[in-house]
Amino acid sequence: MTLIKSISGIRGTIGGTVGDNLTPIDAVKFASAYGVWLKTQREKEHYKVVVGRDARISGGMIQNLVMNTLVGLGIDIVDLGLSTTPTVEVAVPMEHADGGIILTASHNPKQWNALKLLNEKGEFLNAAEGAKILDIAESDAMSFAGVDSLGKITKNQAYIDLHIDEVLDLPLVSVDAIKKAKFKVVVDGVNSTGGIAIPLLLERLNVHPVKLFCEPNGEFPHNPEPLKEHLSDLSKTVVKEHADFGIVVDPDVDRLAFVDENGDMFGEEYTLVACADYVLSKNPGNTVSNMSSTRALRDVTERHGGTYEASAVGEVNVVALMKKNKVVIGGEGNGGIIYPELHYGRDALVGVALFLSLLAEKQMRVSELRKTYPNYFMSKKKIQLTPGLDVDGILKRIEDIYHNEQLTTIDGVKIDFSESWVHLRKSNTEPIIRIYTEAQSQTEADDLADKFIKEIGEIAKA
Repeated sequence: MTLIKSISGIRGTIGGTVGDNLTPIDAVKFASAYGVWLKTQREKEHYKVVVGRDARISGGMIQNLVMNTLVGLGIDIVDLGLSTTPTVEVAVPMEHADGGIILTASHNPKQWNALKLLNEKGEFLNAAEGAKILDIAESDAMSFAGVDSLGKITKNQAYIDLHIDEVLDLPLVSVDAIKKAKFKVVVDGVNSTGGIAIPLLLERLNVHPVKLFCEPNGEFPHNPEPLKEHLSDLSKTVVKEHADFGIVVDPDVDRLAFVDENGDMFGEEYTLVACADYVLSKNPGNTVSNMSSTRALRDVTERHGGTYEASAVGEVNVVALMKKNKVVIGGEGNGGIIYPELHYGRDALVGVALFLSLLAEKQMRVSELRKTYPNYFMSKKKIQLTPGLDVDGILKRIEDIYHNEQLTTIDGVKIDFSESWVHLRKSNTEPIIRIYTEAQSQTEADDLADKFIKEIGEIAKA
């Protein structure tokens, strides 16, 4: 299968050949490199790392390998067990830890797993730090602790509750108004840790959760990427239960999407738009999302008197630009809400709380809320990479062909037309080229994507 090393972490399929897949040997090697790197960041007597995982079948195996490797380096571990990516991010500074690792392959299918690496702030490592760890992993410059200096593992399963406490303490989360509204919501937890965390949050808000696929056994009942084509069961259940809306998260709970009371997609791109609309109405300011996200966030931001800017794709890039621009809310159009008031990481829990606060204030149906936002349509397609395909050469050729249009090349190639745009880039997490488009209608967006898929095919054959 494949092993991908990038700023998003070390990601691969379980089993197979060392160096080509995420095998036990590879898990130990990269955990060792992270631990060695961590100890170069500051001189101290004791080091601590927070570790948590989603509910993937391979999660227990990989977590034990990673934790005991760090123990072998003399690093103490706070073991959160089944957790969420944002929960681990919140736990790192609360524990005064030196870093954190989340074992999750996010939206990838069950055969995948990954090591997502955090710094002492609970934020993802930047490209230079990631490159240094990869260099260490390929070297022999690793020295382990003696028997009297081994680290210790401490279990702490309270952090999902502590994370929820932090969310509910946010000034803009209208706890009393949400409780009075007595919402009924269907939750699709894709049989991972969202099935634990989201219902707990809702119950604290007096929201009645109808649980769908909330058993954290790692057997994903559908493709775990929260897209419309994967959510027919959620849509049907919302209608059947006469629920106010439906919630779906990905396996590690950093992406969030909604379906309305009719079972129709709110649009994962509009998760951030709605949350930003609410936050900006209370605290005007600037926003950031990545280049593959909808123009609707720009429109809503400008309506509230703020400025919008797009970053390269990747949470670490979004966060860097958010800090630079001092934004009040940002994230990614894939349903990732980053609310700096809590922490600099995509967080479905804070997204749910902000969305519920907005609904409680507006006192309107989710379908009615959606109509208040600019109506753009996106197409998200991909081309599977074949060995030897010169992706950089293909993108350079596209750049040459469309040199008279408005181009952005900080991350692949984005072409902004007057009424639409297309973004072509090589994925950080899968062996694919992503083709994202947005236009005034779904047909136009799909046609634009198909046009570029055809062009890329023709260039590849040339």
